[in-house]
Amino acid sequence: MNIDGMTSLAVFVGIGLFSIVILGIVFSRLYRKTTKELTFVRTGFGGEKVVVDGGALILPILHDYIDINMQSMKVTVARSKSDSFITKDRMRVDITADFYIRVGEDRESISRAAQTLGKKTVDLRELTGLIEGKLIATLRSVASSMEMKELHEKRDEFSSQVKNAIEADLSKNGLQLESVSLTSLDQTAKEFFNENNAFDAEGLTSLTQTIEERKKLRNDIERSTEVQIAQKNYETQ
Repeated sequence: MNIDGMTSLAVFVGIGLFSIVILGIVFSRLYRKTTKELTFVRTGFGGEKVVVDGGALILPILHDYIDINMQSMKVTVARSKSDSFITKDRMRVDITADFYIRVGEDRESISRAAQTLGKKTVDLRELTGLIEGKLIATLRSVASSMEMKELHEKRDEFSSQVKNAIEADLSKNGLQLESVSLTSLDQTAKEFFNENNAFDAEGLTSLTQTIEERKKLRNDIERSTEVQIAQKNYETQ
């Protein structure tokens, strides 16, 4: 092979190597991989592609993608005072509950989350704002089916009923409810009962009656105890 031929071959090899390097750089920049905490859904040219445990090319103009958070998220719902829940016996209760939620691991759930929630799965504040109404409505519904004493004594049953009631609704957004924890439960203060509301008026009447009966009982016990002490002192003297 003459010098011109060797030169041409070297140029050809150099161009080939340079092209490979350029393609490698472009590929590395356009290729997106998933992690244990984050997957994504690619849309655009070629249709929707749910990428789990792998990666895919994201070509500019042709493709778009949505990150989906696969970690468990805690959404806290707290209602008290005038926003408290009314129970079956017309009492008002202040409730704080923690909902542990995550996107389902199957591709259908991930696709549904991408379609209905978009990028909200990676922003807990935005996600809470979107589903909080559903959670409050479910808490209110279940609380109205139980008396205040039941709520206090059967917290696990209350949490179980809430979980069963909300799971189907959350699945429409590709979400799974891992657990519900009732972290706080207390009777709402009397001043937050609205006497012009039929439910509150009934509960307020019952609450007032119970409080007054307890006051009378306590007073009777105290007076009886004082008499017994006085009698005992007299007998001792």
